[in-house]
Amino acid sequence: MAFYTSGTRFISFAVYDDVVQRDSRLFESNEVLTEIITDDLLALASQRILTTLKNTDWWREYNFRRNTSLQNDLRQVPAVDPFNIDGLEQEFKDLNVYLCLSEYLLPRVADFGNPESAEVQKIKHYKESYEDLLKAVIEDGSWYDYSGDGTISVDEREPVKVNQVRTR
Repeated sequence: MAFYTSGTRFISFAVYDDVVQRDSRLFESNEVLTEIITDDLLALASQRILTTLKNTDWWREYNFRRNTSLQNDLRQVPAVDPFNIDGLEQEFKDLNVYLCLSEYLLPRVADFGNPESAEVQKIKHYKESYEDLLKAVIEDGSWYDYSGDGTISVDEREPVKVNQVRTR
C-alpha cells in the first residue's frame, strides 16, 4: 500500500499530482484550485469512500462471516481500516480522484446555469466513473487484509457473485 499518510495517520488514497494527471486543464484555467485545497478535498473524499464502503452490504457480510462475536449487529461493524487495504491500489486512487473531481473540485468552478458546460459534463462523467469503479471494487472483494498481517489470504478474499441478466 502506498497511500498518502502522515506517520500512523491515513490522509488519502491520492494526492494533488494524481488529480492534475487526470485533468490538468482544470487547474490551468482555475488558479483558485491550489495544491493545498486539492489535497484537503482528496482527504475528505477518501473519508467518504471509507464510509461508503463501511455501509455496503458486502462489508457487513464480510465482517459477519469472519467475526461471529458481531452477532449480525450492524452497530458493531468496524470501519474499513485503510492500512489493511492491500489490493487494487490504483483503483482506490482512481476512486479518490473521481469522487474529488465530481463532488468537490468541479462543482466549485462549474456553470450550473448552462447544463451543457464542460464542467457540468465532466461532473457527470466522473460521477459515473466513480460509481462504476466502486461497484467493481466491491464485486472484486480481494483488496482487504482482514487479519492485518500484510498478506491477503485466500480466505480473506470474497468476490461478489453477480448473475448478469440480459434484458431487452
